[in-house]
Amino acid sequence: MSENSQLKITALNDVHRALGAKMVPFAGYDMPVLYENLIKEHHAVRERVGVFDVSHMGEVWVEGEKAYDFVEFLTSNDVASLTDGKVQYSCMPNNDGGIVDDLLVYRFNDQKYLLVINASNIEKDLAWMEQVNANFGATITNASDAYSLLAVQGPKAIDVVRKLTTTNIDEIPYYHFAEGEVSGLKAIISNTGYTGSGGFELYVANADAEKLWNALFEAGKEFDIAPCGLGARDTLRLEKGFCLYGNDINDTTSPIEAGLGWITKFNQPFNHSAYHQQLKADKPSRKLAAFVLIDRGIPRQHYPICDAAGNHIGEVTSGTMSPSLGKAIGLGYVPRELAKSGSEIFIEVRGKLLKAEVTKLPFL
Repeated sequence: MSENSQLKITALNDVHRALGAKMVPFAGYDMPVLYENLIKEHHAVRERVGVFDVSHMGEVWVEGEKAYDFVEFLTSNDVASLTDGKVQYSCMPNNDGGIVDDLLVYRFNDQKYLLVINASNIEKDLAWMEQVNANFGATITNASDAYSLLAVQGPKAIDVVRKLTTTNIDEIPYYHFAEGEVSGLKAIISNTGYTGSGGFELYVANADAEKLWNALFEAGKEFDIAPCGLGARDTLRLEKGFCLYGNDINDTTSPIEAGLGWITKFNQPFNHSAYHQQLKADKPSRKLAAFVLIDRGIPRQHYPICDAAGNHIGEVTSGTMSPSLGKAIGLGYVPRELAKSGSEIFIEVRGKLLKAEVTKLPFL
């Protein structure tokens, strides 16, 4: 049995293959990394509109009288500030000062939340949720295999989706959602995304995924809509400085170190919150820094970060050649004093030290 025969597939797998997508294993799924050209797909989203199949993401319902108390304790952000129809970016702290996963929290009402988690972490996250829930008794339902998720991203995304729905999407603010229909298909219409170019994420039943895909491409013809793979999704998110779990954050990184203090609120206690509050007060010894390469080269994950004397002081967590900027950019943990904008650091690429400058996020 080949490795690929054990991969899960999304409801759109045949569509991707028919389009000639380059398929790769990702988080246990057979996923399109690109269709024709990563750079073209990247620019399509920045300038017009592109569609990503991100159906590998996990969806978990949390319901019942204890739903609010459970989600408030499980996640680092301030769930009390959520109102019905609002979305919140957050993370689930573990017991060791790190992060179980980052996620989106959708509030339908105070007894019904949808948690959207990373594909590679679904089993781990569910086990963690059940462990935490032992003290609460909320009802947790893994619906990850029931939903397909299409991300329609870019400045023209709103024009495409508007043509297909009677829901007034102009009145759905950023990080809010509505339940409605898109092309006659029941959907959760969410003004969210991982590209920094605006757009909507549409959750539908698996049986409706291909119909929705086809409707979006028909409606988007006039905008030269493009199918986009995970490769462009990564370059787009990195230009905006969005963290990727497994690269920039993981079981050992505090959200305080990762520049995620803005989703770490201490007005209500959450799991292991005292540790992170103390870390914030003491100031962490390392911080996730953004950098632009001055010398020619491309930084990649795990490449050493060095000081001027060549001492290893950290490593690259994400790196790429930015299609929008035409510069090599990256993220990595460095000592706090070197995380300031303008600091000089060096990236070791094939034995050579390449000069880089720490900069503020977003890159673009």
